[in-house]
Order: sequence, then structure tokens, then C-alpha cells
Amino acid sequence: MKNMNERLVNALKGEEVDKKPAVSVTQTAIVDLMDATGAEWPDAHSDPEKMATLSMASHEQGSLEAIRNPFCLTVLAEALGCGVNMGTKNRQPSITDHPYPKDISDLKMPDDLFSNGRIPAVFESSRIIKDKYKDEVPLISGLEGPATLASDLVSPKSFMKWSIKKPENFDAIMDFATDACIEYAKGMVDNGADVICVADPVASPDLLSPNDFDNRIKPRLQRFAEEVKAPTVLHICGNVTPIIDMMADTGFDGLSLEEKVKDLKGAKETVGDRACIVGNISSPFTILGGTPDKVKEDAKKAMDDGVDVLAPGCGIAPNSPLVNVQALVEARNEYYS
Repeated sequence: MKNMNERLVNALKGEEVDKKPAVSVTQTAIVDLMDATGAEWPDAHSDPEKMATLSMASHEQGSLEAIRNPFCLTVLAEALGCGVNMGTKNRQPSITDHPYPKDISDLKMPDDLFSNGRIPAVFESSRIIKDKYKDEVPLISGLEGPATLASDLVSPKSFMKWSIKKPENFDAIMDFATDACIEYAKGMVDNGADVICVADPVASPDLLSPNDFDNRIKPRLQRFAEEVKAPTVLHICGNVTPIIDMMADTGFDGLSLEEKVKDLKGAKETVGDRACIVGNISSPFTILGGTPDKVKEDAKKAMDDGVDVLAPGCGIAPNSPLVNVQALVEARNEYYS
């Protein structure tokens, strides 16, 4: 039998596996695990030992077959000058301040990006995790995608306005954000990440048109997938049915889908062998608001419909019960028994 790392990497590459991996490519920290380990938010966002402890708890106590760090989409944005509210024990960090809301004439990549903000803590937590688990359990490291980072840097208002009225500014900030994402992801790989998950909520059809995705987002994601030498997963929130074909052209190995994609079989047919499908158990309605039986029911349906990697459709909500996280793996085990 393959170990968990080999199983996940093979599944993402579209190779045959003995059973579908049951993981979360998105945020995994929950209050139950914070209480069990003593590693709590917001401290665990900045303290590498606590970050590692809380990340590993989703595998050690939650039974998930991967370890995922960090817990938010603000690390790179903060390192590039965004203000961040660090949140609370059950609320993730959020961006409060944008360094380039008016113009980008003084836009510059820091010489010492990897020593800025919480990046050193993320890298150190990765080394702690890899030191313990070696190549047995996969480490998935996640970051914000180019559109989300660009929007954080210039403000969502300027980002949307520039996409129509100042295309040269839009292209410049998107190129800068893509460069930063690539550099940070390479650093994650160098510090032990086995898989890179890019979450780019601002690229969703809820916010940008499919045409914009095709012409402006996709080429930059293609560059990311080409330059980052590790298995990659692309997560875009919402109902991505209108852009699923284009997502499959990005070169990412896995596409992480929410439950809002109603026709999973159709999505799978559209994607074909260009990428594998990761998901799509509802984080808010099933893992947070449901029961273990509901988790199992949804998980078995997702596997019937062809997901290649069983996972929550989006980040696990901090108040989700541990038993519902554990039920994801139990469902997979029952499916193969």
C-alpha cells in the first residue's frame, strides 16, 4: 500500500490509487482541536510551534490524511504591506489596510520577502512538521492567489475599477502579485511542502466575468503552475461551473470545488484528464452544520460522482465539530470496505 503522501500525489497526478485520499486542501483548524492541543488562534498564526501543533492535530486527532498550513489567506499580503486584523479564537485574520489604493508607482518587491511578517513562522512550522512526519504524511501549504493578493494590495474597489478603467494598472498589479505568489510558493516547497494549494476567491465568477478569467487570470495561473515545481491545487470559491473548462487549462493538478458546483459529474466530464477533482463536501452546511451521518452521506455521493480526492469544499469553519471532520475519513473507509 502507498503511504498517505504517495497516495495524494498519485491521485493529483491522475494515477491509480488503492483508495481516494481524504484530506483538506484548505484551512483545517477548529476550536475543538485548539482546546485539545492548547495551540489557539490568534497565537497559532504567528508562533511556528503552535502553528505546527495545530496543523498536525487535524491529522493526529481529526484523522485527515494530510497536514495543512497556514490557516488564512493573509500571510503574503501582510508581508507585502497590507494591514491585518489577526482575528480571534474562532475568526480568521482579515485585511484591514491596503498599501496601494491610489496608484502603484512605488510598487516594489521586498529584497527580503522571506523575512517579512509571518512568512518565517510558516516556513519554520513546515520544517517542524516535516521533521516529525518525513515523507509519510503530505504537507499541503496554502496561499492566496494572484487576483486575491492584487485586490488586497490595491483594495477591492480599485481592483474592480482598474479592471475596467485602467487596464494597464490592473495588468501591472496582477503581474506583481503573480510574481510574489510564485516566489512564496517556491519558498514553501523549499521548506518542505509536498503540495501547494492556491485559493483565489477574487477570481470567482461571482466577482469577475468568465471572460476576464480566461484572458487575465488564466495566463497568470498557467505561469504559476509552470514555475512552481510541486503538485498544485487551485481553489476558487463559489459556483465555478462557468469557468471550470478554463480552470482545467491552467495546468494545476487538482481543482478544488465547492458544493455550489451542483453537477459534479458534468464538471468531471468537462475537465477530463486535464486535472483531478478535489472536494466538494459543504463546509458551512455539512461539516459545520450537519451530523456525522450527513457528512458520510454527502461524502459517499461525492465519491460516486467521481471526486478524485475527498475533501471539504472550502476552508473548515472554526466552530465545526471534530466528529464531523473525522466522519469524512470514516465515510471513505466505509466506501471501500
